[in-house]
Amino acid sequence: MKISELSRKLSKIDFCMFNTHDPAGQINSRPMSNNGDVEYDGDSWFFSYEDTKKVQEIVKDSSVTLTFTAPPGILGKPGIFVSVNGQASLIRDRPEFDAHWTSGLDRWFPQGADTPRIVLIKVSARTIEFWDGEENGKIELASDAAMKGAV
Repeated sequence: MKISELSRKLSKIDFCMFNTHDPAGQINSRPMSNNGDVEYDGDSWFFSYEDTKKVQEIVKDSSVTLTFTAPPGILGKPGIFVSVNGQASLIRDRPEFDAHWTSGLDRWFPQGADTPRIVLIKVSARTIEFWDGEENGKIELASDAAMKGAV
């Protein structure tokens, strides 16, 4: 499966489990929405408040995993399972907020991109594994050059 096809599938999955590591090495998971912001080139984008546990954990260890699941289709076609291993970075740049903002975010951030203490989390994929009942595989995204070649 090419990353462009995987992108189309991920754009239809609203929530994933966002996994971080606490200082003791334990994995912490929480649901996060991709807000339909998927033109998947290896990067995933999430808004959060600055003072959350996940942001504190990312500051200490930026290695994260995202897991996505879609249910089977109406004609019995299997769903898909996707695991993204990558590096998280914290972005506090207003133009980036605007570039990734969707109206559905107003539910959690009532002042929009001007909400105090807001941060954008960018997860840059290193590897993506997928299973859909018909096909499975792993996509390695070790560098920008390799990523562009996979599209």
